[in-house]
Amino acid sequence: MVDTTSPVAASSPKSQKSDTPPAADAAPIEVGDDNPADDGDSALGTEASSSSASISSSILDYRMSGGWRAPNDALQNEVMDIHHHLLTIASEDKLHHAPIKKDIEKALDVGTGTGIWAIDFADEFSATEVIGTDLSPIQPSWVPPNLKFEIEDCTQPWTFRPDTFDYIHMRYLVGSVKDWSSLFEQAFRACKPGGWVESFEGVPVMQSDDGSVPDDSAMAGWGKTFIEAGRKLGRSFTVVDDNMQEEGMTAAGLVDIESRIFKIPIGRWPKDQNYRNIGLFAQEVLEGDVEGHVLHVADLAWGWSKEQVTVYCAKLRKEIRSGKHHPYYRIKIVYGRKPE
Repeated sequence: MVDTTSPVAASSPKSQKSDTPPAADAAPIEVGDDNPADDGDSALGTEASSSSASISSSILDYRMSGGWRAPNDALQNEVMDIHHHLLTIASEDKLHHAPIKKDIEKALDVGTGTGIWAIDFADEFSATEVIGTDLSPIQPSWVPPNLKFEIEDCTQPWTFRPDTFDYIHMRYLVGSVKDWSSLFEQAFRACKPGGWVESFEGVPVMQSDDGSVPDDSAMAGWGKTFIEAGRKLGRSFTVVDDNMQEEGMTAAGLVDIESRIFKIPIGRWPKDQNYRNIGLFAQEVLEGDVEGHVLHVADLAWGWSKEQVTVYCAKLRKEIRSGKHHPYYRIKIVYGRKPE
């Protein structure tokens, strides 16, 4: 029998407990009465074809209008695009929370990935020059005229002149950065006086408000696996719960720092229809490339083989689809201003 109990049996890392006080955004999510088990191959299923079809259609329309086919891992890139849409919906349909003005001149998207956030932002701020940076040139060629992409490693010294950008956006760099203090110092330097820096990061821990994610479950093992892999790599996955965003911004010199916490349900279990839509897409993101998410980190964390990863992923899917569990993960948005 394949042993896939290592991360599940491991004790939860101390850093999983946040020092951040509970926020109104993070209030308990009410569980729906109609929460049937899902044995289908797709997380979206029939329900999504009605209540969430418009969201799915907008994602597909975007991809077709760009005429883009990713040159490397197309599946992972598609998952990233869907993830962007669900995160936007979950954070009140906002691309930013920092109080930036409509007439800003220059904006930077650090770790732009597929470029989808930068594209949406450039569409909304059509008079703003937008630059998206990433290590991998996987962005589409069809983009708004005010947007360009550049290859840049955000963990190395930035090549931008000081006081260049009115707004700097950084999202989901967790697991990629060794020195978060240095990252925020670089952002502070590149930001104009009076400009804003915004950091958007997630917690890779599946939890519940009602005890339905037991410590010996595959769901609980998910976060432990990522956190252990990050520890061994020296690239933390506990950025949110260790308050690295606020501390890094404060140390860099940013002021007027504010934060928001949001919950992202996984699955169709929430009673609220908006939360349920988010949960359906979160499940689709998770199941869309679950092996791709886990394979490398499970090898680093526990030395698992591909067979062990396959068994673990099957157990995770079964738990998520059972309707018996009510998992969610948290995202945290922190923004601060550079003094004038």
